[in-house]
Amino acid sequence: MTAVEVTTFLHSASELRPAIDRALDDYSRYGAGCPARLQEAIRHSLLAPGKRLRPLLVLFAADACGCTRERAMPAACAVEMVHTYSLIHDDLPAMDDDDLRRGLPTCHAAFGEATAILAGDALLAQAFEILARDVQPAVVAARCCAELGQAAGATALVGGQADDLDAENKELGLDELEAIHRRKTGAMFRVSLRLGGRVAEADEAVIETLDGFGRDIGLAFQIVDDLLDLQGSVESLGKRTKKDADRGKLTFPAVLGIEASRRRAADLIEQAIGAIRPLGSRGSALAGLAQYILDRHK
Repeated sequence: MTAVEVTTFLHSASELRPAIDRALDDYSRYGAGCPARLQEAIRHSLLAPGKRLRPLLVLFAADACGCTRERAMPAACAVEMVHTYSLIHDDLPAMDDDDLRRGLPTCHAAFGEATAILAGDALLAQAFEILARDVQPAVVAARCCAELGQAAGATALVGGQADDLDAENKELGLDELEAIHRRKTGAMFRVSLRLGGRVAEADEAVIETLDGFGRDIGLAFQIVDDLLDLQGSVESLGKRTKKDADRGKLTFPAVLGIEASRRRAADLIEQAIGAIRPLGSRGSALAGLAQYILDRHK
């Protein structure tokens, strides 16, 4: 990892986050037919200040494969909508029961549980509408829909969340913990990169290279997230801290310890960066993003 790659990521992210936010803003203006309170709830969560890591992964992957970021923006917005839907639903009292997200009241805290559930439902549906309508050609749009559907479904994101809830107050080992988070967290990292490659119409070898990178950074992200929950502050994270321990949730620091968790995250990031070496300089922004995940404080 070089300082140039980190600088490349930071510069690109500072340029792209406003563009992502503008696109999300445009997509969440529904007009007639959408109840005003529902639109307000959707925009409250979707447009809240966030890192936008998943849409950045889509755009960086597309760029690394020679595709314009404008052509990849619909896919980037689709993955952010699925991510936001998952946060809205995960925060509900029946799930993780959180009242703060991205420095704002969670959707159900601000608008009530019923409206929050519907806001999440709407975002999930819209993600596939955007892919089907705005990604071209149609065969690529269909492939993107299939891959995002699998990543968001019962064997990946949703299945990981179900197992995470079931694991509360249970004694499980590292293999079980990694299996949960390779699905609950990692699946969306992987599909973000795959969608970037798909919209660029990259060959399968490149798609698999991106997938391997996503597999490692997704797990590293979760390990760092667990460490931040244990050691970070509400002010820096924009969400409640130490809640995992309070709920008896299985975390990497609880299983490995703090120092071993840090080493595991660092090893995963090193492995991820190694995976994209075949991309050469085209992978610089992705490599910088990987280092950002390891070094982040929020």
